[in-house]
Amino acid sequence: MKKLQEKKFGNGDIKKVKELNVEENVDCQINKKKKIFYLFIEIIVLLLVVLVFSTVFAMIHGAKNTIANGLSIKNIDISKLTYEEARKKIEDILDIELKADIDLKYNDYLYTMKSDEISLRYDISDVLDEAYGIGRNQNIIKNNYSLIFTSFLKKNIDYSLVYNEQELDKVIEHIAASVPGLTIQYSYYIENDELIINPGTNGVQVNKEELKNKIINNILNRDAKEISKNKENVIIEIPCENVLADKIDVDKIYSEIHSEPKNASYTEATDTTEFVIYPDVDGIDFAISIDEAKNIVSQEGLTEYVIPLNRKKADIQIKDIGIEAFPYTISTFPTKYDASNVNRSKNLEIAASKINGTVLLPGEKFSFNAVVGERTVADGYKDAKIYADGQVVDGLAGGICQISSTLYNAVLRANLQIDERYNHTFTTSYVQPGRDATVVYGVKDFKFTNNRNYPIKIGANVANGVAEFTIYGFKEENEYDVKILPVTTETTPFTVKNVVDPTIPAGSSYVLQNGASGCRVTTYKEVWLNGAVISKEVISNDVYKPMTKIIKMGPPIQ
Repeated sequence: MKKLQEKKFGNGDIKKVKELNVEENVDCQINKKKKIFYLFIEIIVLLLVVLVFSTVFAMIHGAKNTIANGLSIKNIDISKLTYEEARKKIEDILDIELKADIDLKYNDYLYTMKSDEISLRYDISDVLDEAYGIGRNQNIIKNNYSLIFTSFLKKNIDYSLVYNEQELDKVIEHIAASVPGLTIQYSYYIENDELIINPGTNGVQVNKEELKNKIINNILNRDAKEISKNKENVIIEIPCENVLADKIDVDKIYSEIHSEPKNASYTEATDTTEFVIYPDVDGIDFAISIDEAKNIVSQEGLTEYVIPLNRKKADIQIKDIGIEAFPYTISTFPTKYDASNVNRSKNLEIAASKINGTVLLPGEKFSFNAVVGERTVADGYKDAKIYADGQVVDGLAGGICQISSTLYNAVLRANLQIDERYNHTFTTSYVQPGRDATVVYGVKDFKFTNNRNYPIKIGANVANGVAEFTIYGFKEENEYDVKILPVTTETTPFTVKNVVDPTIPAGSSYVLQNGASGCRVTTYKEVWLNGAVISKEVISNDVYKPMTKIIKMGPPIQ
């Protein structure tokens, strides 16, 4: 049967079938293209609808003054809040985190670190600007994308509290030096002609880097809810480790203190270099051998070890540098004294000789008591008149206040910095009230500082009834003239006291002590440059008591 059917189709019939198949394929392709076209049209329409919708959505958001939905700052939801509402909400929470203290603890030691110690603060303006700016970009496509992204996927913006690292380091250094039981390394110092060595002790040492990391970690991870819930300060254990003290190294100490004496010297100024003075330096050496020193420090149980030293003075000391190194006379001031008073004159000479030749480098301080030293019989001082208990009496080293007062005036004229000065109880005969400077060893001192740019040298001379100080130096660009102007604002008359003395003839009398009026004095310093006053200041307000006049009288005539 199949064969019969096949025979019915000839070549022409087969051709017709092929043509029919081709027509069907063409129709299918046309239908596919139509479907793709319609799908494309639908996509275009859908995109247009989405674009229109999102544009309207973006425009509506842009017209509002609220932050986009789905936004938070450090997990604090600020969706749909205004800029200021969001700021207040975050700041209320941040204030809780900001005010939280930290308890830093090691055994019984406790240090509470407050936020203001490290200038802990926050600044959320940038993150608020970022949050508020989402959906408000000039590019509407980016706006649409940002709004859709944050709305569905959420977005959290983080920030950190800000602290001052240098202040945090200071807190840590304080703690590292305060924790009990610290390791103490051996130390030493020189006192007079002895080397004093203090042995070290074993103990603990704070791991400062680890402690710093713990504090920073606490700051960065604070949570207001946890802080409010717990109420108590966070406790951070101070990390410490056991550290052994170094053994005393005598060889090392010797290498650090041993020195040869160095002579004082100076270099003259040139076109390219400044005038420089190099002070003398004492040479230092052990007075015993290094092995003997090692035997001393090997003894156990001692709190200090003492090693004797030898000092060797330089051949040329700073006071030996000639006046040629100080070519300019900065100031001079003389006072008169009674040369016939041998004891008082001797005291003036001794005190002045100890000051004569003193050189002060820029910034160096002068102390009268330190330079002159204690006034003793061994130094040659004699008894002479002094003020004591409201009277003039004999006392050791009487008269040297004239030396301190004379120097004071030379220093004032040199426009040097006065650090310490006291006026006498009573007025003096050798300088005006307001221009004196009294000294009492261990009680009252006269001090000043060389505030010039170059070293100065003090020259002193006491002879033929004149005590004079001259201050030498190197001429500077501006040299000032100084005028000292004491003004008496009040005067108090002295009283007279009659004392009956049965040892003198009846009806006779003599003045035991002359009287002197008291006064209040304000002293001004005027500084002149090129013939004009550039400054005027009060340098002292002094009060002088009246000195009672004492008259000795014999018994009345019977």
